Amino acid sequence: MPIYEYTCRDCGLEFERLVLGRKTPTCPGCESEELEKRISLPRVKSSSTHDMAMRAAKKRDATQARDRMHERIRYEESHDRHG
Repeated sequence: MPIYEYTCRDCGLEFERLVLGRKTPTCPGCESEELEKRISLPRVKSSSTHDMAMRAAKKRDATQARDRMHERIRYEESHDRHG
């Protein structure tokens, strides 16, 4: 039972649907049957892809934490000067 990705031609909504048999899905947003099936890449999960994803997430989190700290410092410096 494959899961397909679709884009609704009427409202532009992108969504996934589990398709059973030959049943044609409808858009969950506007209930249109004017859908375009999108090409999906297969997803592979292994210990190496998991490790890569974890490294990427840790890098992203560190960058966000650094950016938040810089914003906080700028805010505090601005607040100290004007308050």
